[in-house]
Amino acid sequence: MTQPIVHITNLNLKYQHKPVLQELNWTINRHENWLLRGISGSGKTSLAKAIAGLVKFQGDIEINFDTAHNLAPMVHYVANWYQFKDLEGQSNFYYQQRYNKQATETTATVKFELESYGKKHQLQFSEAEKLLAALGFSDLIASTLIQLSSGEHKKLQLVLALWLKPQLLIIDQPYNGLDKLSRHNLNLLFEEITAAGTTLILISNDKEIPPCVHRYAEVTGGQLIEISADEHTLEFDQESKPIPDFLKEAPVSSADSVIKMINVNISYGEKQVLKNINWEVKAGEKWLLQGPNGSGKSTLLSLITGDHPQAYANNLYLFGHQRGSGESIWDIKKRIGLISPELHWYFDPLATVKHSIISGFFDSSGLFREADYTKKTQAAELIDYFGLTEYQDTLLNQLPLGKQRLAFLARTLIKNPELLILDEPCQGLDQQQTQYFNKLVDELCKNGTTLIYVGHFETQLPACIEKRILLENGEVKSVGKILEPVLK
Repeated sequence: MTQPIVHITNLNLKYQHKPVLQELNWTINRHENWLLRGISGSGKTSLAKAIAGLVKFQGDIEINFDTAHNLAPMVHYVANWYQFKDLEGQSNFYYQQRYNKQATETTATVKFELESYGKKHQLQFSEAEKLLAALGFSDLIASTLIQLSSGEHKKLQLVLALWLKPQLLIIDQPYNGLDKLSRHNLNLLFEEITAAGTTLILISNDKEIPPCVHRYAEVTGGQLIEISADEHTLEFDQESKPIPDFLKEAPVSSADSVIKMINVNISYGEKQVLKNINWEVKAGEKWLLQGPNGSGKSTLLSLITGDHPQAYANNLYLFGHQRGSGESIWDIKKRIGLISPELHWYFDPLATVKHSIISGFFDSSGLFREADYTKKTQAAELIDYFGLTEYQDTLLNQLPLGKQRLAFLARTLIKNPELLILDEPCQGLDQQQTQYFNKLVDELCKNGTTLIYVGHFETQLPACIEKRILLENGEVKSVGKILEPVLK
């Protein structure tokens, strides 16, 4: 009888001294591919890390590799996002650094990262090139790691993992940041590696499921329960709370036109990232910004938030003022509430949940000044609204990813800003949290808040969105009212 590749008996695991997994049992047979679900904080990631030998636990996890197989006898875990270092081995990056020429000169390129990885694991570079092409990543091989968007970082993670060809591959949130075509091509790659013998475990609450997955489980109450493809054993309606009073007030609009771009162009050397962009966002409008990975969305947003230095070289108006006419970056930021995967990555690792939320008043990556009574009161209201009271003095990076994202959402809203920029805001949230947050966005937008929302998944979009701008290869492909969802 063939041994199972994974056999878990009476697994117990604590996180921050709190029980997460209790007497958990799970058997994974060869040629089984699993989808692992569960609400945020249920222990999915902890379970994956335990199997990969990355965290301490009590109980027994038996891994049985096939020594006769040509696949690498190893467990490879792919984390939520790609953590990298510069050429000096440092990882203390800051948000605006990705637009800094000096930073790009001290950060490894994609090619260097691939070559180093291939040399370490004795892999053929030609195999990586096939994967790069399949995921539409070949053109970025000369880019530095700090220049990549969240979707591009995810693609790099996936290329490295698939290139390694491990016998057991565990991927946390495989579709984060990926456009529709990339998700389709990734599922084809999953078919290939599982047909070659890799056992696959995907951790995801997305409804997208690759055909090769045929077993489903959910972590709930510290236990693992096998479920059907469409089943969630822990479906619930999150308690509906009235939004904080300060968010019921209509934000003050400083101009009828919030954003106006006239023939905007952005280049890095010979590479043109944005080409002749013309776009106007009027006060109170709700926009969906979409486009394939690498289409220029992140660069476009960086012009709006004041983070991109080339804004001064373009005909760009923000809140009724032309860039370069005397306003500072902080004059711009005080009117904007921003969340993005990149802002999350580069945030102060020593910030508590409460301090992270309050920092939204000052547009800083951490709290470095004292807040007054009113600011603290508004933060307390949001902490309660998002169900974070028991975690408010916990370091942000010690929380499960979903709760970290809720704290960032609270940080984004705390100023009741004139303009909300929500770049993939629901990454890491479970379905209930996503629905809860989008209802809040819809409620806020009734008060006249201007919205720019970036999202690849139809199921993660708020209902209030009215208009859509689609980028492709740095150019505006289409602009208009939303008649029906067409997602890229």
